[in-house]
Amino acid sequence: MLVGASALLLGGGGLAVVATTALAGNSQPEAGSGHQHTVSASYTISCPDVGERLRKVPHSAQLPVSKGLSSLDRQVHDAYHKMMGGSGSNVLSGLKAQRQKTINMMVTAIAKNTKRPSYLLKMSGCTMKPISEGAGAGGNDSTKSVQDGWYQGQTQNQTQNQTQGQTQDPNQDPNQNAGQQQGQQGGPSPDDFVDITTVQPNADAPPFAAPKGGNATTGSFTTECGRNEDGHFNSDNVIVTPGVSNGAHHTHDYVGNKATDAFADDNKLAASDTTCNNGDQSTHYWPVLRKLDGAAEQKPGAAQDANVGTTLTPATVTLKFRGSQAGQVTAMPRFLRIITGDAKAFTNGTKNANASWSCTGFEDRQLKDKYPLCPQGSQVVRTFAFQNCWDGRDIDSGNHRDHVAFSDQNGTCPNGFKAIPQLTQRITYDVPQGDSFAVDSFPEQLHKPVTDHGDFINVMPDDLMSKAVECINDGRNCT
Repeated sequence: MLVGASALLLGGGGLAVVATTALAGNSQPEAGSGHQHTVSASYTISCPDVGERLRKVPHSAQLPVSKGLSSLDRQVHDAYHKMMGGSGSNVLSGLKAQRQKTINMMVTAIAKNTKRPSYLLKMSGCTMKPISEGAGAGGNDSTKSVQDGWYQGQTQNQTQNQTQGQTQDPNQDPNQNAGQQQGQQGGPSPDDFVDITTVQPNADAPPFAAPKGGNATTGSFTTECGRNEDGHFNSDNVIVTPGVSNGAHHTHDYVGNKATDAFADDNKLAASDTTCNNGDQSTHYWPVLRKLDGAAEQKPGAAQDANVGTTLTPATVTLKFRGSQAGQVTAMPRFLRIITGDAKAFTNGTKNANASWSCTGFEDRQLKDKYPLCPQGSQVVRTFAFQNCWDGRDIDSGNHRDHVAFSDQNGTCPNGFKAIPQLTQRITYDVPQGDSFAVDSFPEQLHKPVTDHGDFINVMPDDLMSKAVECINDGRNCT
């Protein structure tokens, strides 16, 4: 039932009216709690992901490409809010012109020192996409089934869930619909939440469990880096958009390396102090989780980027490296960069969606496209399982994915790749009964749970990495 509306100050100084609705909380609402969340509109903007298609970015082009990627995100942000204000599909032509200019700049910068990536020039056009066609709305209902080995990035054809959002007339003009949707925005939807007690067990073992099999390396190495008690937050992304402030357009939670921001190069990271108790200088970060209580902090990455609500501090953070089902693992190179999950999975599709959600006491039930509503006394759990195979050469790649990969269910890496320790980040939260919550996201991604993601830069001293590898291969559990 619609209970109110409020105005949010958005980036660029614009105002958007946000319709709000009471949400059955975690797992039942408290009378008079006043906690609200926003109702998502029936359409969002879907654009080709230029960053995903990058292959080789020369060092000389890194900053122009970073600036370009951040500009593309800002352009979609602004177009989405114009659409929410009633402009409808009229925003798409202007958005395409902006994207053409930005992509051309990126292509020109790259072409100065390597082959011209002309294929990127075909990626300027965007579409209005019905919410009912988003990730999780067409065959990826993780409450139904999850393939064994899901923690290795594997997916399967899953039973379709009910269509999210409002039912649309296929003959209806998207422009007309968007105008009718004025005053609605944001997400998540009530359909994005599920009572964990109603979900059938769908995972044989949680992602941090030891691999099974006769050849498996069953040891582990755990590094303790705290819960970000020091409040290390920023809206940068040093992996995807180095050198650009607010390159993520959402706020990240950090543990480990204390110097991590958009301008932290390898030398700065290597010279930094750390929150880890064993001298590990690695960088671990993920989007913050917010309690949707209406708090609007007016700064980049927060309300100025349509991320509203009080930031929740994790109750626990567990960082564990595990072995391989297929045999021994080899050391990660220092400064290896890995991203798991996809911040744009709602419009990109679930190919790279790999984060999962659960509740303590129910971790045999893992969700990719739903937020869990946990019973009283149970904590919300986010888990990120990282790629466990490396190409043996590169510490990064143009799209930040090609240099690493997931093994198959038997632990076998792709040809030319070798097994490395698999990092799992497990984060728990005390989410009060009756409160709603959501992960920070790009506005057009509607704060969907499927967009969750984690980032890691290995800055372990070489001797510490050697210790980790020895423990894993010897079947010992070390810290």
